[in-house]
Amino acid sequence: MQLSELFHHELMILDLPTHEKSETLTYLANQFKEYGGVTNVQAFNDALENRESQSTTGVGDEIAIPHAQEASIKEPAIIFGRSQEGIEWDSFDGQPAKLIFMIAAPEGGSNEHLTALAKLSSVLMNPEVKAQLLTAKSTEEVLALIQSHDEPEAESNEEEAVITSTEEDDQPYLVAVTACPTGIAHTYMAEEKLKQAAENQHVTIKVETNGQTGVGNRLSKTDIEKADAVIVAADRKVEMTRFDGKQIIIVPVADGINKADQLIEKAINGQTKTFHAEQHEEVNDDDNENESLGRQIYKHLMNGVSHMLPFVVAGGLLIAVSFFWGINSADPTDPTYSEAAYMIKTLGDLSFAMMLPVLAGFIGRSIADTPGLVIGMMGGVFADPTKLSAFSQEGIFADATASGFLGALVAGFLAGGIVWLLKRAFAWLPKSLEGMKPIFIYPVLGVLIMGLVMMLVINKPLGSVTVALTEFLAGIPTEWNIVLGFVAAAMMSIDMGGPINKAAYVTGTALVTQAAGDGSNVMAAVMIGGMVPPLAIALSATINKNLWPKAQRNSALINYVMGAAFITEGAIPFAATNPLKVIPSLAIGSGVAGALSMLFGSVSYVPHGGVFAMLAGGVSHPMMYALAWIIGGVVGAILLNILVREKK
Repeated sequence: MQLSELFHHELMILDLPTHEKSETLTYLANQFKEYGGVTNVQAFNDALENRESQSTTGVGDEIAIPHAQEASIKEPAIIFGRSQEGIEWDSFDGQPAKLIFMIAAPEGGSNEHLTALAKLSSVLMNPEVKAQLLTAKSTEEVLALIQSHDEPEAESNEEEAVITSTEEDDQPYLVAVTACPTGIAHTYMAEEKLKQAAENQHVTIKVETNGQTGVGNRLSKTDIEKADAVIVAADRKVEMTRFDGKQIIIVPVADGINKADQLIEKAINGQTKTFHAEQHEEVNDDDNENESLGRQIYKHLMNGVSHMLPFVVAGGLLIAVSFFWGINSADPTDPTYSEAAYMIKTLGDLSFAMMLPVLAGFIGRSIADTPGLVIGMMGGVFADPTKLSAFSQEGIFADATASGFLGALVAGFLAGGIVWLLKRAFAWLPKSLEGMKPIFIYPVLGVLIMGLVMMLVINKPLGSVTVALTEFLAGIPTEWNIVLGFVAAAMMSIDMGGPINKAAYVTGTALVTQAAGDGSNVMAAVMIGGMVPPLAIALSATINKNLWPKAQRNSALINYVMGAAFITEGAIPFAATNPLKVIPSLAIGSGVAGALSMLFGSVSYVPHGGVFAMLAGGVSHPMMYALAWIIGGVVGAILLNILVREKK
């Protein structure tokens, strides 16, 4: 596929009317929808926003390349937008973006277009191309410029790099690996920048790309052995054990784009570290040697929670659907018994049964990769041994206690610690026996240690804590339930996606999992608390169209959908404009909704879904719950119109 085939005159906007990043993403995505390129524009826009949350797509030099894959995209395309004033994009170099290339890729489709997208990344590194794009007077000029770069490249870069290094033995020879979270744009831009920097400093370099199409220009064993140093510019896991003993520089992919010259200088001047594979088997997302312990714990925890949520949602909704035949219709002894209800509830229960193993497993995997996954998942199983028939017999484990959600959390982090200990305990093994560690030593001994520790040390005390917490919440008088609902819901609005928000959310999720299908009123309050801020923003803009700056008005109305889908982050751009007035307004609105949810007796069987969960039976008393949501949104909107100064 040629690069120019991805550009269309109808998808080129040479004078963008937008002034803010989120607004621009929405505008360009809607242009793509009007063109007929995507059917679910909201899902595409959400995917774009999610990519931005991982790391900015502002690559510097006044260029941004937002990109995402989405199942409803009909065919790959590039939506081009140009801003005369520039749009703040949190770019690596701090410059606003004037040239925006939005990449739309179909999920699971052909990968031919990714090769062309890699070419785009390389083309944009040419200063002349950028200058011509900034001054082009028509879409025809833009397309002609792109077509001029459609010629196929001369043969493989790999062969060129090897020949150069053999002809000039005194010339430094470097190898590099580039990788970004999605493997579409930044991967190839870092590759091009490193090549340019190496050429400027008369250095031979071979760059391996870990992109969406797989590994490109793979480094051979000979390449690595000959290399004077290795540069790894990556924000995702890459194969690292092959660099054992080499001099190495490990940086985010952004540095590969923005600091390529400095990286080459450091590599050839010996400003490197010796890499030991045993200590750093892989480069992880957000790997940062200066990262605080709290941040690392938070990252590992969220990795487990994010992987667990689909199991909770699936299980909770299936159980809720089984209530269609009657609240006890899945009970064979009940007069309302239905085989359909029994089957659906059983499937939901099985999905619920996977929650704790997945939670602990992916916390363990985040810390210690595959060995941590295996040991962690078994730790999650051991966190609720009462579900295992093996423990119903007499013996040392006959009175086994379930530690539940809290036990699974501990098991996840314990898995990382067990792998760490086992690696050091068996570091003396010769390299010929290295293959035994991940498939025999770590899983067998790890699961044994995990089982003994969970059953003999962890389960009873944490099980007591879980039971005490559940009994405490169950014993709270109704009037205090209302206060609890207010506080839990308000916490969701204070830092929207931050630690306070996540503390409330994780607590609600823990109570849902502990309820094992019975639902949680705290989870209902937490979810509605996260649904109110976007609704309040949208209502405030509807009540007073001049309340928010012109650049934010369209995105304010989109928050109707964001609120319905329980995407609290839709309110963040508005809170950032005037946090001292906006956040209290939203927190009070959320608190009112949470208190009403408690008053109406709503419980949530799932930890996510918003209105869609309500429609599927995932929340009890859905009509009253919806009323609580609307009232909370109205309260927040009124407070915003009172407290926030109008902007003409």
